[in-house]
Amino acid sequence: MIKAFNYFQPTQIRFGAGRVNEAGEIALSYGRRALLVTTPSEPALAPTYERVKKILAEAGMEVAHFDQVQPNPTTENIAAGSAAARAHKADVVVGLGGGSSMDSAKAIAVEATHPGSCWDYLFYKPTQPTEKTLPIVAISTTSGTGSQVTQVAVVTHTKARDKSALYHAFCYPRACIVDPELMLTVPQHVTASTGFDVFCHAFESMLHPNASAYTDTLAGEAIRTIVKTLPKLLADLNDVGLRAAMAWADTLAGLCIANAGVTLPHGVGMAISGMYPNVMHGEALSIIYPAFTRFTYRHAVPQFAFVGRLMNPKLTGVPDMQAAELSCEAIDGFIQAIGMRIRLKDKGMPEKEIPDLAKAGMVLPDYKGNPRVATADEMLELVRQVY
Repeated sequence: MIKAFNYFQPTQIRFGAGRVNEAGEIALSYGRRALLVTTPSEPALAPTYERVKKILAEAGMEVAHFDQVQPNPTTENIAAGSAAARAHKADVVVGLGGGSSMDSAKAIAVEATHPGSCWDYLFYKPTQPTEKTLPIVAISTTSGTGSQVTQVAVVTHTKARDKSALYHAFCYPRACIVDPELMLTVPQHVTASTGFDVFCHAFESMLHPNASAYTDTLAGEAIRTIVKTLPKLLADLNDVGLRAAMAWADTLAGLCIANAGVTLPHGVGMAISGMYPNVMHGEALSIIYPAFTRFTYRHAVPQFAFVGRLMNPKLTGVPDMQAAELSCEAIDGFIQAIGMRIRLKDKGMPEKEIPDLAKAGMVLPDYKGNPRVATADEMLELVRQVY
């Protein structure tokens, strides 16, 4: 029998090549004053930023550009962006970029309209965002975070070396544009890192207690697409068809985590990036995955067997338990094939901080959604294994 489930998705999705041209029409429906939120302008990004500003302006909007978002955006970034939104009297916040820009747009939309800092509105705090939150329009330029269709805004508190999240329905973008043509300039390593994040979103949503027939269907399609597409895309970054396929997988996986959730790797991965901001989110996930899979597979045999057989068709005829066990090697091989096999020491983490990272990996509740819930000692051992 199919178990009961809920599914909620309020974001209007406009998917396809050339859809960025509709940004002005979409944003104008929420007001005439837009704050555009991006990372700093670079040669590869500047044409896209200018194009979107022109599209918004031609629709009759007054646009202010906040371009100070950094990877793993900080509370300081959000405070500066919120001040810009208030000064501009923004009616709508447009996040243009990868997860950092879209998450920042969400957090700015909250802080600009509420007392205090965005950090005061984290998912576990008693005070939560209200209907005062500015409308958000997300335009994704990478295939990785799924932020364009989620209610999550990840932020790092620099002084606390802590990375956490706002998580509320008011943080869903009102609309998003997923245009694969905007992704053609993404470099190879960023493509690999964000692409692996897509896989993790889809797979972990299948493992989560909140998984449903609906999210499992979306996740399965996402994983099939990633396994088939990502290695080919890394060999031909200019193939817009492959970019579109990964953008589709990213959107599917985002829909999954918005309604199911993620598990142990994301909690540890957030802790890694919170303590070591130089580590990209996808890199952090690839670091923990080899230990996570071996720790977990016996407790989620059908899901691991499913992934193992997709990555290694030779496992099709073997029993589920054997396929699940061998899926660990198959996932290792996939990580290696996309150039993401990394250890903590490779990213400059001091060995003496292993206990601190293990403790930080249990701050967010993600590990509790894992099919096998780690104890403090087991978490310490997992971190040691990937150091």
